[in-house]
Amino acid sequence: MRKILLFLVILLVIITGGAAQKQYVLSSRNILKADTVWVFTPSDYPANPTKKYPLIYLLHGWSGTYHQWNDIMDCQSYADRYGFIIVCPDGLYDSWYINSPAIKQSRYADFFFIDLMPFVTKTYRVDSENVFITGLSMGGHGALYLFEQKPDLFRSAGSLSGVLDLSVSRNEYRISDYLGLQHEKSDDKELEAYSVTGNIEKIAQSGKEIIFSCGTSDQFYAINNEFRLKCNEYKVDATYISSPGTHNYAYWKSAIGYHFEFFTKRIKSL
Repeated sequence: MRKILLFLVILLVIITGGAAQKQYVLSSRNILKADTVWVFTPSDYPANPTKKYPLIYLLHGWSGTYHQWNDIMDCQSYADRYGFIIVCPDGLYDSWYINSPAIKQSRYADFFFIDLMPFVTKTYRVDSENVFITGLSMGGHGALYLFEQKPDLFRSAGSLSGVLDLSVSRNEYRISDYLGLQHEKSDDKELEAYSVTGNIEKIAQSGKEIIFSCGTSDQFYAINNEFRLKCNEYKVDATYISSPGTHNYAYWKSAIGYHFEFFTKRIKSL
């Protein structure tokens, strides 16, 4: 018997100009409640039954849902324009995309690697050499954190307005609850262990390129600037885009295109 039970239910299929959008509900022992996942395929996907496609995971921010990215940018148009399969999972409001050491059955990283990725690879014609991941705010943290844990599974990764150092928000956004912190100095090691900044050496060791961006009026701008310095220190090949903007949909809509362009240029030929 499998240790992890995964139940799949197709909720919705939308056919528009030959391109299918599908929503799934995935239940797993790794997460407290079912996860809704919205998948967009390029317009030429049905016409090319043997072709494999690059794929990008888009992770939403704190308090968002699986449809946040589509509300921002119209994912179908990006799938058509860039030829990517786009996968938008639900981060379960405030999971931080981590395995919580304090909350039983809140192991989102395990869900992502053990359940979600294999399901997507089995269901779609994915070019496994060209899998990318990025996200906004909490999702920016999640994208780079998951990339750090298993860089071999991704070609590259990114972050928009990412909370890349959890210590700056330790008493907000349920971070302390998820990590089981007691608001003591000793908690700093736990915060570092689950932060992108605390695992940057893993990006350096991978030898892979990343991209991250943040608006100059964003509340997490200082964190991103500090992460840029960390990248320089560890000799991480990173592209950092700092431009006018704040922590809102308008900025993320303006910035996401740079990530797609960056990833497109790094697609490895079959």
